[in-house]
Amino acid sequence: MLDRLEGFGRFVDFALRAILAIPRAAIARPLACARQFERVAWGSLPIVMVAGLSVGLVTWLQMRRLLVVWAAQETLPSVLAVAVLVETGPILASLLVAGRLGAGLAAELGSMTLTEEIDAREVLGAPTISTLVAPRAIACMIAVPLLTVLMDTFALMGGLIAEMTAGSLSVRAYNTRSLDFLWLRDIVPSTLKTAVFGLLIGLVGCWTGLHADRSTEAVGHAATRGVVRSMLAVFAANIVLVPLIQGLVDRIGWAG
Repeated sequence: MLDRLEGFGRFVDFALRAILAIPRAAIARPLACARQFERVAWGSLPIVMVAGLSVGLVTWLQMRRLLVVWAAQETLPSVLAVAVLVETGPILASLLVAGRLGAGLAAELGSMTLTEEIDAREVLGAPTISTLVAPRAIACMIAVPLLTVLMDTFALMGGLIAEMTAGSLSVRAYNTRSLDFLWLRDIVPSTLKTAVFGLLIGLVGCWTGLHADRSTEAVGHAATRGVVRSMLAVFAANIVLVPLIQGLVDRIGWAG
């Protein structure tokens, strides 16, 4: 138990130092940040698009079956939009990135640790946090909200395709009804909170890789732990952020 608490304390210290290094890294190493962003965003693009279409189609099929029983199928676009934009899209996009990047970052930095590249960089005056961790954290922090928007778009497109194929609403009616139950105060915070998820994914993946043992087997274990820890971090952050966001929105009285 004490070892776990000590490890968590070390991670918190590592995370704080990485967050403080982010502004300097964004200014001093824009190309490195851009390369990492391309890696995160472009590499995750196919799975996010396919997952979004799948979520839209399946959610439409499941909800329509239930709403028809109560003769409320005309509310389906609104219910689908709320389910996707408020929670399903943000959390699913973040988990997909966590599954892909949690393993990738942990394995990459674990391999660099194994080959003593990390030690060599430190000796040459290239601090690990500012040159390796911060650019990756920036890339994840920017890419995940954008991927969330893409996920939401393709999910709504999937619902629209299903409606045009087997439903009764026109495209105009579907688009109009999709906004019946939604406000900007619901959509914007739900999307922006994924920046925190992206930051945690980057930090947890890097931390796991940097603290892997120096063996090929340990690198594989680090990749597995990176996925699990990143997903758990996303779930934990979501539990904390949702009530905080709701309380903040209610406090400032955002009505639009």
